[in-house]
Amino acid sequence: MLQRKYIPPRGGWCLLLLVLLPFPSGGGTGNATQTLSAMITPGAVLSAPGSATLTHSQTTFQPFQASLAVSYEVRTSPTGSGGKITLQVTHDFTPAGGPSAASGVLTYTCGAANLGTPCSGTQTASTTAQTPLLTVPASACTGGGGSCSGQDPNSVNLTFTLTDNPAYATGSYSATVTFTISAT
Repeated sequence: MLQRKYIPPRGGWCLLLLVLLPFPSGGGTGNATQTLSAMITPGAVLSAPGSATLTHSQTTFQPFQASLAVSYEVRTSPTGSGGKITLQVTHDFTPAGGPSAASGVLTYTCGAANLGTPCSGTQTASTTAQTPLLTVPASACTGGGGSCSGQDPNSVNLTFTLTDNPAYATGSYSATVTFTISAT
C-alpha cells in the first residue's frame, strides 16, 4: 500500500485568485429608513455647601445667622406639576444642653432665585417634615436657551437664624439639614 504525506513547500509560490464579478452598468440607487426614539424625562440635581457656620454679632443673646446659596438644575414636564426644593433637619443639634430645632428655634428665609419662586416669609425648619424652599413651574428648565433659564446652574439664597437662649449650655453644637429636589 502506498502512503502519501503532505510536505508544505519552502519559499514556494503563493497563488492569489482574484475574481471580478460584473456590476450592473449605469450605477444603482437604494434607500433605507431608521426609526430613532428618545425618552426625555423630568430631572433635577442640586448642591449645597458641605457646612455653614452660624455666627452672631457678639451682642449678648442676639440670634446666630448663616447664609448660603443652594445651586440646582431642573427640567420639568409641560404636563407635570413642576418641581420643588425642600429642607428638613435630619439630625437635631448635638450634644444635649443646647438648641433644639425640634423646639422651633431654627428658622430660615429665602432670598432671590433665578428660576422658580422662593419661599416667602420666615419658615420654621422642622425635624419631622420637609419645609418649602423653592417651587418650579411646569415647562421650566435650566440653561439651554429658548424658554429655559439663562443660568446654569440656577441658585436660591437662604439665610438660617438660630435663637440664642441663656438656657443653652456653652459649647459647640451641630445639626444636619437635608435638601431634597424633585421634578415632574
